[in-house]
Amino acid sequence: MQDLLFCILLTSLPDIAMYMTQLLLPLWSNGGERFPHHLFEQVRDELVDKFGGLTAYTRTPASELWQENDGATVHDDIIVYEVMVKDLDEDWWSSYRKKLEQRFSQDKLVIRAQEIRLL
Repeated sequence: MQDLLFCILLTSLPDIAMYMTQLLLPLWSNGGERFPHHLFEQVRDELVDKFGGLTAYTRTPASELWQENDGATVHDDIIVYEVMVKDLDEDWWSSYRKKLEQRFSQDKLVIRAQEIRLL
């Protein structure tokens, strides 16, 4: 009977689909200067205010490599802010990305979203 009850509970749980949204933020300007800490705090505070929380991967920067059109390899150190949202408002994220591109003086910042399911 206990096994049957457990199976009923498992099958009655709804699938909870969400989006994991990640912001890849550079630590250094295009001129080689480290961005001031307050820029990252501002982004953190904005996301926490809007979404109620975030996960920040800041202790060990990730390395990002890509090739430019001229074949030159570019390296960047980044931190990752991650927010889980129920509904993905692509217009809001696109607008926010443009604000961050201006704030961090970047041609392009990566904000990406992946559909996830909570287990």
